[in-house]
Amino acid sequence: MTISPLRLAAFLLLSALLVWVAFDRVTDRLGTIQRERDSAQFELIGLREAARISGEMLAARDEIDFQRTQELSHALNQNDELRRAVDDGHQRLRIKATCSSPKPDQTGAGGVADAGTAELAADARPDYFTLRDQIALSRQMILGLQDHVRRICLR
Repeated sequence: MTISPLRLAAFLLLSALLVWVAFDRVTDRLGTIQRERDSAQFELIGLREAARISGEMLAARDEIDFQRTQELSHALNQNDELRRAVDDGHQRLRIKATCSSPKPDQTGAGGVADAGTAELAADARPDYFTLRDQIALSRQMILGLQDHVRRICLR
């Protein structure tokens, strides 16, 4: 049994066509896989950069928080020391005040004598120290937010 040359040529041509189609499909699949790999590597680079930036931002936030917390603690300690000194009588809370000079009445009687420096009333002292603590807290919060905007948000 012999194969006719026409059949052999058709068989070889069909075989070559099938091999070429299979090779083309494998080549296309390889190109798709390479593009997916490149895309994944690009995304990985972006994620690593985002993680690095996030880490730096968290470190800056922690540094700001630590600094402002220390300054707040210092201010509150100073207020407590002042409170103790006032309570012990070592210091006085003076207020800036002026007294108008008394007008002599028609009879020529004298006015009120100068009583000395004005001082905060004892029942107002706790409110004064509470206000000082709240001002210190508000100040550190504002400074911390300003630092956060300058060092993190505007980055």
